[in-house]
Amino acid sequence: MKENKGSEQLTGRILASPSSLLHEEILKPQFDYELEHLLPFYIQIEVAMTQEYKRMGLLDEEVSEEIIGLLNVITPAEIKADPKSNMSDICFAIEQYIENHLQQPAVKWHVDRSRNDVQATAQLMFARRCLAEMIAEFALLVEDTIQLCEENVSVPMPGYTHYQSAQIITIGFYFTAVTETLQKTLGRLLRLYEEINECPLGAGAMAGMELEWDREALAETLGFSRPCPHALVSVASKDWMVKIASECSNAAVSISRFVTDLITWGSSEYQFFTLPDEMSGISSAMPQKKNFPVLERIRGRTAHLTSYYFDIVNSQRNTPFTNLVETAKEGGAHFYHLAVSMKSVLKLFSAVMKGIQFKEDRLYELCTKDFYGGFSVANMLTLRASIPYRQAQVIAGKYIVSMLQQNRKPTEIDVDCFNKQCEAAGFVSPLSEEHLLEAFEVQQSLLKKQTLGSTNPMEVERLLHKQKQYYLEQQRLILNLMEVNNGTQNVLRTF
Repeated sequence: MKENKGSEQLTGRILASPSSLLHEEILKPQFDYELEHLLPFYIQIEVAMTQEYKRMGLLDEEVSEEIIGLLNVITPAEIKADPKSNMSDICFAIEQYIENHLQQPAVKWHVDRSRNDVQATAQLMFARRCLAEMIAEFALLVEDTIQLCEENVSVPMPGYTHYQSAQIITIGFYFTAVTETLQKTLGRLLRLYEEINECPLGAGAMAGMELEWDREALAETLGFSRPCPHALVSVASKDWMVKIASECSNAAVSISRFVTDLITWGSSEYQFFTLPDEMSGISSAMPQKKNFPVLERIRGRTAHLTSYYFDIVNSQRNTPFTNLVETAKEGGAHFYHLAVSMKSVLKLFSAVMKGIQFKEDRLYELCTKDFYGGFSVANMLTLRASIPYRQAQVIAGKYIVSMLQQNRKPTEIDVDCFNKQCEAAGFVSPLSEEHLLEAFEVQQSLLKKQTLGSTNPMEVERLLHKQKQYYLEQQRLILNLMEVNNGTQNVLRTF
């Protein structure tokens, strides 16, 4: 075993080791981060490149096997940031570990190579795994939301526009909207995974390598779909980081809106649902309260995702298009936190989807209190008596105002009052008490909707079937990428 080299033997350009300030503030934190998150990928890259050296005849089988054997036993405990021996750089640390443990020198090992494409590849492999884990969590959330929809296809609830009660919908209808939004994000993430799954290795510092490296073989060995076709793009572009962060930020916006509805619906004034006690909170001063702080946590964490996106974007804008520490390391300083936050939001939202318990009697009661059928009444007047639609709206509106002034419920039909409103407008009412009762009856308000994508329970069932079929297609893709990223557990279910 050889003595460790000093930093002066790593380069002829700089004779001094990094200062203690650079070591403590920059190099060691970066080293420790890569040691924790990127070391397995650096090892895989070194193994793949060693196999290429052997293929090109630069290493014999015995030496290459010895190097690979040493690489496979490296653990975080084996290497450390040392400004004197390895300039607190993980690539140099791995290189020195191997050289110091070889039985005989491997002179041609590490010839014709750069840290630039190696680091770019390790970063992308880590990002790929993070993306695969996020995709898996999105998939589980989709499954839990579909399950909630299936259990509540026909359960009526008030729907709101402009913060006012508007039309009767169903729980299943609302949450199929959640599912559709999540599935579109999931689809984009799957496409993004395939788009970024290009291997930078073999690009060298920026302009390519001098030996005939088999970049297709390197890409395949490391689980990539293909090599990145352009050497400069391989090391300069961190577009994958921006795109992943963008999708997370966009998803966070949608999830924050859904959670805002839940925060409103869970309030003491609405009381649409409850959550299990183990997912709830209390007030230390007001014993009557049961709080749902998990919803506030979810919405609060969605804000972090947008912040991380802006951090990543701003670290890249106005920088030269080449390999840079600024874009690759400083720019990616919060990528891990982005992934952790995204997965946390998805896990918590999934737990809410599984635990939420809607108060069906309360929701039905609310659906009977407001005059949701005014829209149907206006349609009936126009379709049955050819009353111009705007005038039909006026008649329906005046009837509802009169009923409210009398403190009457929607189903307490007053045919005389309705007829007077029609006569005052110069028309004869074509509607009987049964017609008006049909317009304001809760279940009829659902069944009246006929269009594609409506709240009619039959249409919601069709939507659900379509969403489940689409999810099964997505699931096949997810299982494939999870196989490549073997650190991602296969926890997906089937319907």
